[in-house]
Amino acid sequence: MSPLALGALAAYLTAAVASRLPGQRDRHGLAAVWWWLGMTALVLHAVQHYTRWQALGGVDLHFFAALSLVTAAMSAITLLLGLNRDSSLLAIVAFPMAALMLGLYALLGKPTPTPAAQDWRITLHAAIALLAYATLNIAALMAILLFVQERALRARRLGEWMLGFPPLVLVERLLFQLIAVGFALLTATLLTGVLFVEDLFAQQLVHKTVLSIAAWLVFGALLLGRWRRGWRGRRAVNLTLAGMALLVLGFVGSKFVLELVLERAA
Repeated sequence: MSPLALGALAAYLTAAVASRLPGQRDRHGLAAVWWWLGMTALVLHAVQHYTRWQALGGVDLHFFAALSLVTAAMSAITLLLGLNRDSSLLAIVAFPMAALMLGLYALLGKPTPTPAAQDWRITLHAAIALLAYATLNIAALMAILLFVQERALRARRLGEWMLGFPPLVLVERLLFQLIAVGFALLTATLLTGVLFVEDLFAQQLVHKTVLSIAAWLVFGALLLGRWRRGWRGRRAVNLTLAGMALLVLGFVGSKFVLELVLERAA
């Protein structure tokens, strides 16, 4: 494993631990240590991919590389949210995920340029897709956080562990903001993808396309329900997780089967 990858792993894990230390939950400006550690990890993470792409002479978007890039984007969103609100609870999940996927990419990835990605238009489409997936992944984490908070409130089990949680109203508002952004990115992903599809079956895109459209419908229905009927709480959590499950099957599932099981390009 390269020094860059090792440095990123160490910074991610240290940042995750630091995010739960006393004094790290209330951020003023950029004073929190966990934020700076997370930013350091993200920069090293990005440089690791860039140096590999330089050595390969092209962009690598195969299975482990794609998952590593998604978790890097999740870390970037966590840090971006941390600029004006407490996102340390997301850091405790997002940063270890990024460390794990970067480690798998460094150890198990087979660096190979993705032929289709050498066209800048397809690279742009892939970048939008990865951002959509990362944003909706963060939304899914927020949905789980919302579920845990609501359950604790209903059971009146408000122990010390709840003190680190942001207000319930803030969590719910942020959840729908993330879903709205993710939905817009997913829409752009589907629209730009149409430009490059010639034969769904020949290009092995049927399952990915169908599941992505199904997820788009679920998130669209949730946003419409929120706007017209004020959907919230358990319904919002269930639909968010259902939509994310469809995306996981479409994105991760299809790439896993095609690239690792069948050993074909996805």
